[in-house]
Amino acid sequence: MIPYAAPLADIGFLLKRVLGLDAILAGAGHGHSAADVDAVLAEAGRFAAEVLAPLNRVGDLNPARLDNGVVRTPPGFADAYRRFVEMGWNGVAADPEHGGQGLPMVVATALTELWNSANLSFSLCPLLTQPAVELLQRHGTPAQQATYLKRLIDGSWTGTMQLTEPQAGSDVGALKTRAVRENGHYRITGQKIFITFGDHDYTDNIIHMVLARLPDGPPGVKGISLFLVPKFRVRADGALGERNDLRVVGLEHKLGIHGSPTAVMAFGDDGGAYGELIGEPHHGIEYMFTMMNAARLSVGTQGVAIAERAYQQARDYALTRVQGRALGDRRPGAPAIIRHPDVRRMLMLARVKIEAARALVLETAGALDRARQAPAAARDAAIARAELMIPVAKAWSTDIGVEVASLGIQVHGGVGFIEETGAAQHYRDARITPIYEGTNGIQAADLVGRKLGRDGGAAMRALIADIAATVTALAAEPGDDIAVMAGALGAGRAALAAATDWAVGRHDDPRDVAAVATPYLELVGTVAGGWLMARAQLAALAALATGDDPGFHEAKLITARCYAEQVLSRADGLARTVMAGGRALLALDEAAF
Repeated sequence: MIPYAAPLADIGFLLKRVLGLDAILAGAGHGHSAADVDAVLAEAGRFAAEVLAPLNRVGDLNPARLDNGVVRTPPGFADAYRRFVEMGWNGVAADPEHGGQGLPMVVATALTELWNSANLSFSLCPLLTQPAVELLQRHGTPAQQATYLKRLIDGSWTGTMQLTEPQAGSDVGALKTRAVRENGHYRITGQKIFITFGDHDYTDNIIHMVLARLPDGPPGVKGISLFLVPKFRVRADGALGERNDLRVVGLEHKLGIHGSPTAVMAFGDDGGAYGELIGEPHHGIEYMFTMMNAARLSVGTQGVAIAERAYQQARDYALTRVQGRALGDRRPGAPAIIRHPDVRRMLMLARVKIEAARALVLETAGALDRARQAPAAARDAAIARAELMIPVAKAWSTDIGVEVASLGIQVHGGVGFIEETGAAQHYRDARITPIYEGTNGIQAADLVGRKLGRDGGAAMRALIADIAATVTALAAEPGDDIAVMAGALGAGRAALAAATDWAVGRHDDPRDVAAVATPYLELVGTVAGGWLMARAQLAALAALATGDDPGFHEAKLITARCYAEQVLSRADGLARTVMAGGRALLALDEAAF
């Protein structure tokens, strides 16, 4: 497996020249500068490359295991976590009032990419602690914040989210875990599955966020409450007390992410686990969405991360593997395979999709920052944009992660199918990302059902208007590369507008719209990705006018044009697929399958 190099130039370009980092930092009000962010990213890149990346293969070959009721992580993982928290990486985006550094979400999202590119299995633990912090900052009582927040932020303790049950799957409303009030707290009984880092050897306490139903809770999701359930109870002085009534009864044997323990959890074998209610009864799903939205954006970032790692491996192999004769290449000797047109096609597709997906997740994180910082008049629009884009960022980016990891194997040819090269691990690790934190089909259903339905498509049309403004800006600039993007983005905008009008107009037939929700989400991601590539193209053009790093910025003009010709050009076909509706997809009788 080749070494990992953090893509700091592209991340810095996006943050500073495309996404308005200076304004976001000023709005955060914690005194951070763009130079501070550069230093943070540089140090994070070193940590990711030197500490986390070398353990990636170790975790794949030495899976987490359950040893006499104790979960053991792969060799080196616990020490890497200790170094991770000692350097303060766990609390970069948390509120300084509780010991965090107060960096914007857009910077934290960039860091999330670095950690997950280097070692996705390791990074799942801090990835889930961050939503637990967000949850308690927004919905925890002062006492809960005082007891748990500081140690979650500094990484002394970690957090989990616990929704899924064997009989319920994604139908959270069917859960059976129960909570009964007792002396000011609650007793929790039940079982949860697919709990990432449900137990481990990193820290001495784990804070579980558990969905359960009170005895008087109505059926379905409206009757679910949310509870904080620690592995060890915490005494009044902050010291750990007795072990809570919960345990790991098994670890899943998985296709990938072997270094990450995925636990089956049992609560209440000895009368019930101690739990504290978060917020009001029967509002658990509402509160859990705070965690889920944060986690979904992070998972979308994982898609970018694993794609970047797979691309780097394929690129380096293509630059050094000598084979065959390249068409039109008169240089003596056998060529590196990067000279073969089809290999170049695969690498360019991987690169431009990574650039677009990275821009999309960072833009979505920036929208969350703006939602927190905006004055009241602009806050609703910022929130609507962030909520609109989160399912797209999660689903579109993770689909790209799987696609690029598959292309990475293809670039390697037969040796890519051999585990020793490392290319296969990226594909296996990537494959979970379209599934967890809500499958990509669920994200698509949320986009067309909830996000379009609640405002009649107003938030989407606001995005389409922003895309139109970028098309106008492109039209005012010279150059063939700009002209190609202007034409493709204009056509993509029209395709998205037509498909959106169709979907909003068909909300009286939800099955028809739901059947084509996935191609609609792909259309949104494709066009929004093109919009951000166009903005990057405009930023690169402005940088070239000042003579700044011509090699880097000229490459941006080329990759944007490649995206326009090879990816964005498919928008019209996707729109036609959407507007065909679900009639043929739903026509066959079940028995005919």
